[in-house]
Amino acid sequence: MAEPTTPHYPDDEIDLRELFATLWRGKWLIIAFTIVFAAGGVFYALSQPNIYQASALLAPAQNEGGSRISGQLSGLASLAGVNLGGGDGANKTVLAKETLRSRAFLTDFIHRHELSVPLMATTAWDMTNERWVINRDIYNPETSEWQKDDAGQSQEPTNWDLVKAFRELLSVSDNKDTGMVTVSIKSLSPVAAKDWAEKLVQDINEHMRTQDVQEAEASIAYLEDKLRQTNIAGMQQVFYQLIETETRTVMLANAQREYVFKTVDPAVAPQEKSEPKRALIAIVATMLGGMLGVFIVFVIAFIRSGKEENIEPEVYKGV
Repeated sequence: MAEPTTPHYPDDEIDLRELFATLWRGKWLIIAFTIVFAAGGVFYALSQPNIYQASALLAPAQNEGGSRISGQLSGLASLAGVNLGGGDGANKTVLAKETLRSRAFLTDFIHRHELSVPLMATTAWDMTNERWVINRDIYNPETSEWQKDDAGQSQEPTNWDLVKAFRELLSVSDNKDTGMVTVSIKSLSPVAAKDWAEKLVQDINEHMRTQDVQEAEASIAYLEDKLRQTNIAGMQQVFYQLIETETRTVMLANAQREYVFKTVDPAVAPQEKSEPKRALIAIVATMLGGMLGVFIVFVIAFIRSGKEENIEPEVYKGV
C-alpha cells in the first residue's frame, strides 16, 4: 500500500490564513490611517468654496437666403477676385467656437467687462450682500490698486494669467447629432456665472457680425473701384450683382441680433453648486487611508519575516 504523499507548497505561495492574520495583527494601524485620512478628507472638502455653473444652450444661426445667393454668384465673384461674405453656416459656427476660446477674444472680453479682479483677487461670494469678498493682500478696492508681493513686484495679473484663469472656468461643447452648442461658465458666484455666460454669447455674436460687415464693406469698396475702371457692360452687370450681394450681407448682419448663435435655453443663475463633490472627496480619502494602512502593515510584516529568516541559522548553529 502506497504511503500518502504530503502536498508540497512552494515558499512563495500565498497563505490566505497568514494573510488575514497579518491584517488582523495590524488592524489598529489600518484603522488609525483610515480615520486620519477620513478626517483630512472631510476637512479638505469643507474648506473648499462652492462653485456654481451656468450654461446656455445655443443653436447655429444660418442665413439660408444669403448662402443661396452666395452660391449662385460664387463663380462670378471668384472671377472678380472677391470672397463673398456670409459663407457656409457650418464653417461659420466652427469659426465662432474657436474664436470663443481664442486668446485674443478672451483678453478683450475680460478687459471690456472688467473681470480681472473677480478672476484673480476674490476668495468668495457674499450671498447676503451679493458682492465679491476681495483678498486685500492682492488687491485694494479702496484705491483700485494691485498690492505688491514680498519682492516688491506688483501682483497685477498679465493677459496670459487672465486668459489661463478664465479658460479653466469656460467650457464649450457641441452635440454631434443635433449640432447644438453648450457654453458653460463656472464661478464662485451664481450671479456672475449667469452674467458671464450671457455676455459671452452676446459678444461672440457681435464679434462675428462686426467681422463679416467689415469684410463685406471692404468687398463693396473694392467692387465699386473696379466698376469705375471698366466700360464693359457685361462686367458692369456682374459688379452690380456682387455689390448687391455684399450690401445684402451687411443689411442682414445688422438686422440679426443673434448673428451666429441663437439662444435656445438661456443661462440662469444656478441655485445648486456643481462643485465640490464633498461626499465623494471624503469617500476617496477614506479609501486611500485604508489602502495605505494595509500597504504599510504588509511592508512591516515583510520586514519582520526577513529579519526572522536571518536569525534562524544563527540559532541553529548555536544549538
